[in-house]
Parts: sequence; structure tokens; C-alpha cells
Amino acid sequence: MSFWDASAVVPLCLATAPVELRALAAQETDASHWWATRVECVSAFARRTREGQLTPPSLLKADRALETLLSAWTEIEPTDSIRDRAERLLRLHPLRAADALQLAAALDATDGAPGGWGFVSLDNRLRAAAAKEGFTILPATV
Repeated sequence: MSFWDASAVVPLCLATAPVELRALAAQETDASHWWATRVECVSAFARRTREGQLTPPSLLKADRALETLLSAWTEIEPTDSIRDRAERLLRLHPLRAADALQLAAALDATDGAPGGWGFVSLDNRLRAAAAKEGFTILPATV
């Protein structure tokens, strides 16, 4: 069981993910993601398209890959308890609001007991906070 942050989903969809991340995704059987992950990924795709780094055909492939991944995973929907957890996390860790919501959703998915759960992220600040909250951080190195 693992929770996937948008920072790990984007490279999977763009086919730029490191080997370790692709291997994790290939063996994934019970993944979760935050309700707004789709929006974060679309934002990353749109920025790359505006900057000329992503062609229209590549954008279409990325959108399809995103839909395939996220439709197979459990989506953690927004709740008052996630908002409250995110506020607590912001007071404890140097996170941005969207990252605090990601981590709060991951904690919600584990019912507040992240032992045995993987947290998949390529964002070092979020990885550090997730580790302090008790998650196993994946991939081991970025």
C-alpha cells in the first residue's frame, strides 16, 4: 500500500520517470492519491506545453497516462479532517499548502497510522515531512 504524490505521478505520465519510480509503479497493487492530484498534474502538463517542452501529441499521451493511472488507484476526497490535518502539518513542517494537503490525504488514507505504508514522492521537503509522520519513503533515493 502506498500513497503517490503528484511530483511522482507527473514524470510517470510524461515517460521521464527514473527507473526506480517506473519499477514501483509497475509493481503497485494498492495505491492511493489525493483528490487534487489530477489538477496538479494537469497544471504541470500545461506549464510544459506553454514553455514548448511538451508537444500536443505528447500532451495527449500524458493526459491518457494520467487517466489510466488515477482511475486504477483509490482517490482520497477532501474532508474537514484532511483540512484540519493539513493545518497541523503546516505548523509542524516547512510545507506549501498543496503539499500539506497531499500529506494530510495520505495520513487520512492510513487512518492516521502510516506504518507499513509507502509515500511516493520526488519532492525532498515533502519526503522529509512524510518520513517524520511515519511513512516509508519511496523511492529510497531521488
